[in-house]
Amino acid sequence: MTTTAATDAEGSGAHPRFAEALRELGLGDLVPQVRRFPDATRTAAEAAAAVGCELSQICKSLIFAADGVPVLVLMDGASRVDLELVRKELGADKVTRAKVDLVRETTGYAIGGVPPFGHRTRTRVLADRSLLEHDVVWAAAGTPYTVFPMAPEDLVAHADGTLVDVRERTS
Repeated sequence: MTTTAATDAEGSGAHPRFAEALRELGLGDLVPQVRRFPDATRTAAEAAAAVGCELSQICKSLIFAADGVPVLVLMDGASRVDLELVRKELGADKVTRAKVDLVRETTGYAIGGVPPFGHRTRTRVLADRSLLEHDVVWAAAGTPYTVFPMAPEDLVAHADGTLVDVRERTS
């Protein structure tokens, strides 16, 4: 697979809103590190195959509705979110996966390209501790074809995330 790294959002393929968010956060040096792939990286498996990394090094940005209020959960690509743990963490009565229109309305991005920060609206962010098991993780850069690398601690900090344990446990 070929990738391109350029010095501007258009060349890198990063969504313009996300490239602007990086600059506003003082992370403009990340824009040229965004990698664009010819094939979609919508799923964690597709992204890991394109990047050439472990599935758990992909950071999924998932929107849920907690009592109807959007919440972002950042999860490693090899794991699933335990909705009951999210519900308990938030003190909510009910947590469900957000519908497509709520994801777009909340974040400004399509499912499969939602980055961990740089969203249209401010939402509560929960970040699973499993992300910290790596030196670098890869997350969507606002499109289903682009990803960027970042130290997980920095990613969680820039997303204003709260570290939690909401990963589904397998027996």
